[in-house]
Amino acid sequence: MKNFIQNNRFLNPIAKAIYFTLIEPLKSFSGSEDYWIKRYNSGGNSGAGSYHKLAKFKSDILNDIIKNNQISTIIEYGCGDGNQVRSSKYPSYIGFDVSSIAIKNCRDIFSNDSTKTFKIMNAYANEKAELTLSLDVIYHLIEDDVFYTYMERLFNSSTKLVVIYSSDIEKQYRYQASHVKHRKFSTWVKKNKPEWEMSLHIPNIYPYSDNNTNGSFADFYIYNKV
Repeated sequence: MKNFIQNNRFLNPIAKAIYFTLIEPLKSFSGSEDYWIKRYNSGGNSGAGSYHKLAKFKSDILNDIIKNNQISTIIEYGCGDGNQVRSSKYPSYIGFDVSSIAIKNCRDIFSNDSTKTFKIMNAYANEKAELTLSLDVIYHLIEDDVFYTYMERLFNSSTKLVVIYSSDIEKQYRYQASHVKHRKFSTWVKKNKPEWEMSLHIPNIYPYSDNNTNGSFADFYIYNKV
C-alpha cells in the first residue's frame, strides 16, 4: 500500500500528504526516539521547519541572540540533519541527536569546520555551554519520561541562556501526526526550574493556521538564569 500510494502519480497530492503524515506514521510509530531513527534511516530529513523561510527566520533570531548576548559556546539537543546549522553563526557548537545516521550526515557536512562537533545523544558526558537550544523538538517528545529527561538536561547544562523554539499549548489538533504532542512546557519550567525566568517571547512571523498550513505553531521562548 505504501509503495502504491507513493508511486501513483494520479493520486491527489493532498491524499498522499494525509497518508504519509497521519496514517503511515501511526501504523509504525513505536516511540519518539525510534520514530526519528527510522525516519533518518529511510532517507527522511528534519522536516519543513528546518528549511526555506522557517529556517531563515530561526537563524536570524538565533544569530541576533548569540551576538547580543556575547555567546561563545552552544549545545543543541536535537540537531537533526544539520540543515538549520548551515545558516547559523555558532562560535563553538555541539549538536546532539538520537539518530546515528543524522549525526554521520552532520559530521560529513561540517567535516572542514572545527567549530562544530556532533555526538549521539547517549554519548552525552555532562557537557555545558553558555547557551542550550531546543528547536522543533519538545512537541515531538511523546512520552512523559522522555520529555522530563530532555528538559532536565536542557536546563541543567546551560550556564546562561536557554532558547526554546516550540509550541507552548496543551491543545491537540484533530488531524495531528502520531509523532506530535503539544505541551505547555512553560508550566513545567516554572514548577521545576524556578531559577530560570522567561525573558522574551518572540512570536513566529509565519504562524500555522487552517489557512496557512505551511506555517509553524512554534514560537521562540528565551530563558535567563535568575
